[in-house]
Amino acid sequence: MITLQDVSYENLRAVIKIYETLSESDKKHVAPNVVSLAEAYLNYDIAWPKAIVLDETIIGFVMLGLDNYIAKEEDWPVYFLWRFMIGGEYQGKGYGKAVLKMLVDKCKAENIRYLYVSSTKYDPMPYEMYTKYGFVDTGEVDDGEQVLKLKIE
Repeated sequence: MITLQDVSYENLRAVIKIYETLSESDKKHVAPNVVSLAEAYLNYDIAWPKAIVLDETIIGFVMLGLDNYIAKEEDWPVYFLWRFMIGGEYQGKGYGKAVLKMLVDKCKAENIRYLYVSSTKYDPMPYEMYTKYGFVDTGEVDDGEQVLKLKIE
């Protein structure tokens, strides 16, 4: 069973090491988790970092931005999928989709209207994963990445 757990002193090293399991291609699309955790620390009021756990094994990392900075005002309130990483050996098994569903459920419970994400487009993944899930390309670009959004219904 997939769960999202707080990043703690006990699991910190395992969360950081997930990045090393990624292919060189995947590493071009996401920052190392140590960087994400530093950003979460500096943005503690809006960052929601979680370890992705399969049974008792840490298999990934996800972090939401609990703010509206990237969205047009008419879409507010929104959350931003700031970081999302599934370890190399666990990719292609449906775990990413399960985590996205958990994030959508969180958004529903908190009356969030849209879940935003930005993604590079020069490789098919992860852009295609997001569009297959239902995210729509807004046509906007943020820091060289396409901005997509998912309506929460």
